Amino acid sequence: MDGAPLIPRLVVAGTSSGVGKTTVMVALTRAFQARGLKVATFKCGPDYLDPSYHARTTGAPCHNLDGWLMGRDAVVSTFRHASQGHDVALIEGVMGLYDGASPDSEEGSAAQVAKWLAAPVLAVVDVSGMARTIAAIGTGLAAFDPELKVAGLFANRVGSRSHLELLQRAARGTAVPVVGGLPAQEALAFPERHLGLLTASEESIPSGHFDAWGTLLSEWNDPETFLRLAREAPALPEAPEEDRSEAPITCRIAVARDAAFHFYYADNLRRLERLGAQCVPFSPLADAALPPDVHAVYLGGGYPELHAQRLADNRSLRRALSDFAARGGPIYAECGGMMYLSQAIRTLEGRDFPMVGLVPGVAVMAPKLQALGYVEVETTVRTVLGGAGLRFRGHQFRYSTLEGVPEQGGVLRIRKRRGGTIHTEGFGPPNVLASYVHAHWASNPLVAEGLVASARAFKEQGT
Repeated sequence: MDGAPLIPRLVVAGTSSGVGKTTVMVALTRAFQARGLKVATFKCGPDYLDPSYHARTTGAPCHNLDGWLMGRDAVVSTFRHASQGHDVALIEGVMGLYDGASPDSEEGSAAQVAKWLAAPVLAVVDVSGMARTIAAIGTGLAAFDPELKVAGLFANRVGSRSHLELLQRAARGTAVPVVGGLPAQEALAFPERHLGLLTASEESIPSGHFDAWGTLLSEWNDPETFLRLAREAPALPEAPEEDRSEAPITCRIAVARDAAFHFYYADNLRRLERLGAQCVPFSPLADAALPPDVHAVYLGGGYPELHAQRLADNRSLRRALSDFAARGGPIYAECGGMMYLSQAIRTLEGRDFPMVGLVPGVAVMAPKLQALGYVEVETTVRTVLGGAGLRFRGHQFRYSTLEGVPEQGGVLRIRKRRGGTIHTEGFGPPNVLASYVHAHWASNPLVAEGLVASARAFKEQGT
């Protein structure tokens, strides 16, 4: 294992859930890039949406770091690998700084990741209408866990430059100074949907918004201030290194990538590639057929309900997936991918759009959230991911239910992290596995190995 490198790094965490820290991350990244620095970005927690902003800002994958899903060794190893060759790393927190999988532990929180990575914390605070209270917030954040280094406060949504100066004066002499701030800019605000941001597509957000936030940060602050904080991080803690050598390509896995399907953990795809799988993108919205010579299909999550008409109209691709499954081709689908494989998607307006039909039941949209939180999964039979008894961890976030499926017909035993209730999911013929679970394969590397093995076996059949 190589020596522990000295990588400047900073956790950008909030005092509550919200889009403020994402905006600050984008602004910092752009400001650093304007100084000629190469920035690596990461996101604490299981979220797919915020990472799309950072991937758009850097032009490179943003990796999730989740203590509950991945464990310490995988978090440190992923960070070490993905930050190599970069000048500075920025890590966006999840919810509030100390919020995670449980109200009485740091598990799954940004604070846990910051401690594992020995990274200073920049705490983003919405200071609308605030003055001296900023000092109490900083003092409380630092005192709550003395093992965590809260290096500074970032005053978001300040009313004016004099307001920022007032806040800095209020925190003067406390353990955590106000080191910078930004005003509210409604014209540049990133659009929101449900409980979070919209995906950072070029259609929904002009590129100029990203540049404008970086310019604004440099106008209101000296970026060197934040670089100094990042450079206070010591050498990275040691952790067992995974084998990251690339195996020769032995199979091809088609991965759905378009406006309807784009929720993937970068680490999951990297694991497939390291095992010798070539990930080949395709679009269920636009492509008439699957890519040639593919040996498995991976359908990630997304927003198929927003594109139900186009998905239904693309009969050729729906037929191609059915034919692939009929030949024994392995298909793995998560959440939105499962909805696409169902008999139909029923929108909030009550309209049914026919889908692929490999999974029984209809995916029915609801106006309210139907499931949110971490889950533990165990396979009860052999699946495309491997043998029975395979265990891994994941997350659910959905506004639909699958209606019309057998009550106990699923092949996955799902245990909710909060509450411990158990139900079954996992539907489709033996060579298809579809559920609402967004799985992170760092929780069990055998999952990626199982999918690649299924692809290779199908290839060897020569069908």
